[in-house]
Amino acid sequence: MSDMQSLASSITAVTSPFRHYLHELHERYQALNDGAVADYIPELTLAKPEWFGICVVTKAGQVFEIGDCDQLFTIQSISKAFVYGLALEDHGRDYVNSKVSVEPTGEAFNAIVLDEKTNRPYNPMVNAGAIATTDLVKGANSTERLKRMLAMFKRYTGRDHDINVPIFLSEKATGFRNRAMAYLMLNFGMVSDRVDETLDLYFQQCSIMVTAKDLAMLSATLANGGVNPVTGERALDERYVQDVISVMLTCGMYDGSGEWAYRVGMPAKSGVGGGITAVAPNTLGVGTFSPLLDAKGNSARGIKVCEALSHDFGLHLFNVAQPAHDLAECIAGNDADNW
Repeated sequence: MSDMQSLASSITAVTSPFRHYLHELHERYQALNDGAVADYIPELTLAKPEWFGICVVTKAGQVFEIGDCDQLFTIQSISKAFVYGLALEDHGRDYVNSKVSVEPTGEAFNAIVLDEKTNRPYNPMVNAGAIATTDLVKGANSTERLKRMLAMFKRYTGRDHDINVPIFLSEKATGFRNRAMAYLMLNFGMVSDRVDETLDLYFQQCSIMVTAKDLAMLSATLANGGVNPVTGERALDERYVQDVISVMLTCGMYDGSGEWAYRVGMPAKSGVGGGITAVAPNTLGVGTFSPLLDAKGNSARGIKVCEALSHDFGLHLFNVAQPAHDLAECIAGNDADNW
């Protein structure tokens, strides 16, 4: 993006009615105090319930931020979707599919269960499937594999990322179920024998520090065919964007994935750190952050924001009705009378 394009995008982001719309959403749902901060990982309990950020990045690279969009938190399960993409690039669709299925499951995300017929984990968004895709990340050793993973996230967000070491150590110290899954998969040949190294890498990927703006950049890159809309750098081979967002739509919101697909209809992935990243293909990416989680482990405020965006601008993948507002007109500033 040129300097003039960046300037134009910045001006639009400041003056657009869309920013006013997001401000109204933030005010409306800031008062929502449903849910609780995750506590199964001790370090996660340090998050403040009042934190709340909304960021939207368009395919053209325009950035709209409201609230706590620069507050760092751990990416957690959101990382699963993007590491799945990296595994696809490293090995191709057929080989990855031989190790991890793409079927939704009614089981809990941390269930110690595999498909009875194939012995594969059900999909890359449950813990077993995520561990299997992490195992597929290429590299001569743990350091090289982690560097490749961090470089991948940088291509999506345009900045370097750090690992939250206390969270990593906390996850490692309490990750007994994940170890059980990994060794069960080793028994069936779904993962390699470098189990401990892969588990450490998995715990590290979940401990990567991100912001709501980063989450919006992640999904905007997917919306833009795998190319970061601000830097212009390719983050994911366009052949695999469809794979990633398809699994996000069907499996990305824990046990609430079916209802999410029905009500919101945007490919998305949530994490117990309080983040949600949602994709409107060929249009924009959404990143929300609020650590108050509902009973299914999804951000309560984030769900409300995405529901409103989907309804008001017709972002549901299967929407055929006229939306309440024209998104392009709203962003361009031509819908000002309606706000």
